[in-house]
Amino acid sequence: MADMTIYQKPTCTTCRQAVQLLKESGKPFTAINYYEQPFTKAQLKRVLKKAGLSPKDVLRTKEDIYQELGLAKKTLSDDELLDLMIQHPDLIQRPLVEHGDQAILARPADSLKQLL
Repeated sequence: MADMTIYQKPTCTTCRQAVQLLKESGKPFTAINYYEQPFTKAQLKRVLKKAGLSPKDVLRTKEDIYQELGLAKKTLSDDELLDLMIQHPDLIQRPLVEHGDQAILARPADSLKQLL
C-alpha cells in the first residue's frame, strides 16, 4: 500500500502527536506543512472525499478568520467553502492523513491508529 501523507501545521499539538505516532509506527510517511505547500482545491476535495467528510465537517469555527469572515451567518456551498479554505488554511481542521484510498481527520491523534 502507498506511503502515508500527513497534512499538518508543525506548531499544532495534535499534529505533533500524530507525526510522533507515525514515526513510532516505523511506516514511511511524508509530512506536508500545508501552510508552506498549500492545498490545491482538487487535492483538498480528493482528501475529504476519501475521508467521507464535507468541507463543513473540517471547518475550524473557533479561528479568528472564521469570525472575521462572518461565516457563522453565511450559507456557503462546498465549493465556496473549499475556496475559502485554500485562501485561509487556518479554517481547515488538522491533521488530515491520507493513505492509499483512505483518509482521516486525525483528531484526536490516536484516531490515526485505524490507518496504521
